[in-house]
Formats: sequence, C-alpha cells, structure tokens
Amino acid sequence: MPHSVSPEPSTIEDSVIPDAPDSANGSDDSATESPTNELPSAGKLSSFIKPEDLFMTDDEEDEEFPMSSAPSENVKVPRSSPRLLPLQSTSAASYTDPEVMLAFYQRLFPFRPLFQWLNHSMKPSNDFGHREFAFTLANEAYLRYLSFPTSDLLRKDVLRLNPARFEIGPVYSTNPRDRKTLRKASTFRPIAKELVFDIDLTDYDDIRTCCDKANICHKCWNFVTMAIKVVGAALREDFGFEHIMWVYSGRRGCHAWISDKRAREMDDNKRRALAGYLEVIKGGSQSGKKVNVKRPLHPHLVRSLDILKDHFQKDILEDQDPWATPERTDHLLQLLPDKALNDALRKKWDSAPGRSSSSKWADIDALAKAGVSRALDSKALLEAKKDIILEYTYPRLDVEVSKKLIHLLKSPFVVHPKTGRVCVPIDPKRLDKFDPLGVPTVTELLAEIDEWDAAKIKNEETEPEGEVKKMQDYEKTSLKPYVEYFKTYVANILRDERGVKREREEGDAMEF
Repeated sequence: MPHSVSPEPSTIEDSVIPDAPDSANGSDDSATESPTNELPSAGKLSSFIKPEDLFMTDDEEDEEFPMSSAPSENVKVPRSSPRLLPLQSTSAASYTDPEVMLAFYQRLFPFRPLFQWLNHSMKPSNDFGHREFAFTLANEAYLRYLSFPTSDLLRKDVLRLNPARFEIGPVYSTNPRDRKTLRKASTFRPIAKELVFDIDLTDYDDIRTCCDKANICHKCWNFVTMAIKVVGAALREDFGFEHIMWVYSGRRGCHAWISDKRAREMDDNKRRALAGYLEVIKGGSQSGKKVNVKRPLHPHLVRSLDILKDHFQKDILEDQDPWATPERTDHLLQLLPDKALNDALRKKWDSAPGRSSSSKWADIDALAKAGVSRALDSKALLEAKKDIILEYTYPRLDVEVSKKLIHLLKSPFVVHPKTGRVCVPIDPKRLDKFDPLGVPTVTELLAEIDEWDAAKIKNEETEPEGEVKKMQDYEKTSLKPYVEYFKTYVANILRDERGVKREREEGDAMEF
C-alpha cells in the first residue's frame, strides 16, 4: 500500500516457526518495496507453539484539544507556524485544503494519547524521543528521520509544516536527527517497534466480484472483518499478545498494531517467522492453487476454518457469488481432485448458465454421493473443499510490512488524502458493526463542531445561565467514540507497562 514505506530489501532468509502451518509448492508473491527519499503479561500459549523458539527469554486530563472555537490566545506555536484558524468549514470545503488540515490538527488530532501510546509512559522517554516520524507535505515532499522529545513538540511541528499525513517508524538506538553526526553509521540502528500487519482489499481482487482496485463496499469489507477475526485469534491464543489495535486505513483496508513489550522487541527474524506463520495464501492472481498446506491441518487452520465457515456461506457464496462466470467456474473445477466428478459438474453447470454459486457448491457433494465417479477419494475431496474455503476467506496479508523493524506505517487518526476519512481504530467487540463508509471525513467533523457551537449559542440565548461543562472539540463530533476507545487502549498499555517496571524494580531490590 502506498502509505507504508520500507527503505531497503532484506537479504535474510525467512525463519520458520516450529509446527507452523507449512506450505508446499506455493510461490511467494512478495510485494515490491518502495524506496524512500530524504528531503528538506503474556497470555497462555497453545501447546503447539514453543515460545522459546520465537521470543526472548494515572491518566491525566488531556489539555491538548481546544475547548472552544477561539484558539489563538491559548495555543503556543513556533513563530514560523501558521496562525491558528477559527473554524469556517462548509460542505463545499475540500479535505485537501491546507486550512482544513490545519484546523483538523489544531482541534481534533489526539496528540497526547498518541504520545502516551508510543512512549509507554506518562514521562517522556527514548521510546518516544528516539522514534522516527516521517511527514508527507502538501507539495509531496517527504521528510524522514524526524523525532520529538514530547507530544507538544510533535504538535508544534505538525502545525508548522501541516503535513498531508505522517507515518510512524521504529525507535532507534540514538536520536534519528543526530544520525549524521555519528562516527560509525552502524551505531544507528532500529531497536524496537510495534509488530504491524497490513490488510489491503486490492489483494482480494481475484476473488471479490463487487468491486476492484481502490473501490470498496460493505460486501467486500467482510473480507477485512474475516481477516481481523482470524489474525486476532492467532495473535491472542497462539502467541499471548494482549495489546492489539486495528486501525482503518481510511480507504480500502486496515492495519494491526501490536504494542506488547515482547512484540516491540522482536528482531527481524522473529517478525519474518511470525508473518510466515500467518501466511497461507500464496501466489499471484494468475496462479492456480493458492492453498497448499500439510495434513493433518495445523490447529491454527482448524480454528480458522471454524471461524470462517459461516462467513463462507453468507459473505462468499451468497454476496460475492464467486463462480458466476465460466472463467471463475473453471478455476473452481481446477481445485477439485477428481476428473470424472469435474466432468459431471461441468455438464450440469453448462446446462444451467445462471446457476448460483451456492447451488454449485451444493452440487459438488450431491454428485459425489450420486456416484458419478467410481474412483472418487472422499477424503481428498473433503480436503480440497477445506482448501477452497481457505482460499476464498483466509486473510491475505501484505507480509512485507510485517517483516522488518525499519518499516514505516501511517499513523492512526491521520486523514486519508483520497477519501478525507480519518484513520480511526476499530473496536473488535463491535467489529461486525463497523462501517468503513460511515467513518467521518475531516470536513464533516469540522462542520459538526460548527453545528454544536451554533446550537450552544442558541441555547444560551433561551435558557438561564448555569454551570457549563467545558467540552473538548472532539467530544462535539462523531470522532468521540474512536478517541475514547483509543484512550482506553492506551491506558491498558500504561497499566501493564507500570506493572512490568514494578516487577523489575522489585527483582533488583532482592539482589544482595
């Protein structure tokens, strides 16, 4: 995806996790990586995972958001920063306008929670101070290796430069701004970053029938829902990760950020191994069979099939109707193991051109039971049908994003430049209700603040004066539930990080 940047290809061979869902004969269709320009409490692991083979042995009130629409006296910015603007949004305002973006950063972007999330503490530390940020400016200039000691300084530079978006990279061994002053370049290296995953609906173009390329609808968003369920279950149940945040990309996919300390400290080999563990679909859109897994199925795949079986019936067979055309029907027949059965199915379907995919799927068992093939191996047919379900439902991850510490990924809560939608976190407990087309755009949010303020003034004119609760601007908008969810997520990370630090200190105190 264009929002993710990896500066150099890796020469390290993929590691293999013991007992991972192995593939045979599958070709690895890795994404080509984009060059960059420098311009002005573990959970219980499942019995089939060996953790030693994969891993090394009080929220204050947020004052970053202005409380009203008159900001200029209360917010300090560098002299070179643009003057803070009162809101004057209209329905015709473009989300690409610099003034619109500046108003969004001034009033709605949650800088303080973002700092706490990346810093893992209320007190500034190298976890944030040595973190790389990259800004994409309105003129397409791309500024890398930016770093900020505090959330206030990040906010000031964002207001000064007003980027179209910004990305988050790893924590480095030294401050990224000082990298050119080091005597040895080798001393500047990435040492930590959240484990990340990228799901892009363009990777489903060979099986989704409702949309293609950058277009999405509610039907094909179900592929993302399935992926979140499967990957989330594996991360929690197989690896014991707890702090997993899914973020809508603003257009056609989503990203996962895993913030557990063990995940952040994984080196590239471990990241590649974990990405390989989750990679089942292999081969490009023109390849044949994309699922080639060993039998008996790995427990992760057994669980995945259990999660996906209902989705296959409703979201694939009914909504996508994946075998409606002769070309797509031919692909289905190629995935079945018996020639006589295939010939009988082809004859039946040729005589009924409008037959639905649900009916075609039922025909496979019906003709098999009718004895159209005396040599039919029922076990091989069952395995083939499971592989077909996986091919049409299992997550298609852009694994290159996950393999390396040095990879940058678009920050949560930035605005997608093509759609204007905010990259909001997705609550897994409300996953089936998440509507990507209902996520607010930046201009809608600014208009909501105007409407709220206008209604407040009108109420003050007709109602007696009383104690008025101050509201932050995001609370006046449909962005509120997403910010509140993010704050809760961050608070849980801070709680666990304090517990780890306390345990370490108590352990040190026991030494004599």
